[in-house]
Amino acid sequence: MGECRLDHSVQDVIQKLKSQKEFMPPQLHKGCEAWLQTNPTQLQLNDVFHLLKKYDLASVEEQEQRNKALEEIVHG
Repeated sequence: MGECRLDHSVQDVIQKLKSQKEFMPPQLHKGCEAWLQTNPTQLQLNDVFHLLKKYDLASVEEQEQRNKALEEIVHG
């Protein structure tokens, strides 16, 4: 993922998550929703936002890599 200097709010991440819901595995989507209720750090929010950004346009292989990264963040 490229470096971004913007800090993304919980609301930004929720909106991005909603926009990618139909492209994500349902369990991962639910896990991300639950994780957002746990008071994540700003760095975590930024990382998750960028993993979700253009998720729908990523190749299957890229989506699988992003899924693994999301799982690591969401489930520690």
